[in-house]
Amino acid sequence: MLAEIITIGDEILIGQIVDTNSAFIAKKLNTIGISVFQVSSVQDDRAHILKAMEEAESRVDIVIITGGLGPTKDDITKHTICTYFGDELVENKAVLENIERIFKNYSTSPISDLNRGQALVPSKAAVLMNQYGTAPGMWLENNGKVFISLPGVPFEMEALIVDAVLPRLQKQFKHPYIIHKTILTYGLGESALAERLEFWEDHLPPSIKLAYLPNLGKVRLRLTAKGANKQVLEREIQEQMDGLMPLIQDLYFGLEEENALEVTLAKLLTDRKQSLSVAESCTGGKLAATFTAIAGASGFFNGGVVSYATQAKIDVLNIDKSLIETHGVVSAAVAEAMAMSAKKLFQTDFALSTTGNAGPSKGDSDAEIGTVFIALATPNGVSSQEFNLGNHRDKVINKAVNKALEMLFKEFSKK
Repeated sequence: MLAEIITIGDEILIGQIVDTNSAFIAKKLNTIGISVFQVSSVQDDRAHILKAMEEAESRVDIVIITGGLGPTKDDITKHTICTYFGDELVENKAVLENIERIFKNYSTSPISDLNRGQALVPSKAAVLMNQYGTAPGMWLENNGKVFISLPGVPFEMEALIVDAVLPRLQKQFKHPYIIHKTILTYGLGESALAERLEFWEDHLPPSIKLAYLPNLGKVRLRLTAKGANKQVLEREIQEQMDGLMPLIQDLYFGLEEENALEVTLAKLLTDRKQSLSVAESCTGGKLAATFTAIAGASGFFNGGVVSYATQAKIDVLNIDKSLIETHGVVSAAVAEAMAMSAKKLFQTDFALSTTGNAGPSKGDSDAEIGTVFIALATPNGVSSQEFNLGNHRDKVINKAVNKALEMLFKEFSKK
């Protein structure tokens, strides 16, 4: 069974916002065996939307539309759906009551006629009640094809997908099973990894596909199997996993279905009742943000310092000025001193530090752009590594964060 996603909004097409809705919907549909054939983004234009709907209906079984359901004149999705289905808008009492409830409980502004107008829905539509917003979802069927219209606000759309759309799709249709196993590897690039796995990959059965998903120093290996028998697919996937694991044991740190690396590290620290701090320069707080984005981070992460300028390293982290003058601000010696200072300052078991030149100019350092030193202080001492991470500023920063996570993980892997 195939689906197509249509996102509506000029703001997507001019790059004002990033379409995260399609990624969420596609991932959720995949969990119930529905493959996404195409994703389209269209203007807030009646003719454009109608054409997209017509083309989608010719290709797929399920069309999911997001956006254009607000109360203002530029939100034309409902009117366009009525045109497509030869329908008209009628007031839905339950939707109106939901709108009134939301305004009563969560808004200090009076409800307006524009807001009440969101209770108008196509008469042929089954309403999907939106508990978190005033725009309802709508489910329509035509010639055996399903059209689902959802609000574009991500948290509203996500709740409707999980609570209303997926259960109804599962009840109404029989789906094949699609099973993914995504293995997370660190420390080897895509081409080198492909060379290592060439023989194993050449002997994969036709029912299983392998995809390489590289991203800044890490590569995800996704195994996919699709078929009618879930138990058979799971057995086939596991057999291939058993053959793969000995080939990547030195690179493997987990399954994406389980956790991202930072979440794995958080669990390791929490389970061991150990703590972490950071002292950052070139990464500008991104390493700390990676950890504090995890729920419950206060249980293992004590704090961090962004000592971006050289003087901040001296004044805040108490790095000896002569050390900087002797070795340079971008150096192993300074990185190690930063890590030890953070460990002492925040009284943690571990501390990570970064100092480097992300570009585009050299700033306080004579080091070449892309040079980064990362240090790890542990209960047993401190060590550092030098990396050359290229000449693209954002990539240098993100790669440095990933390398820091990798260093900490490898420290745990020793034990």
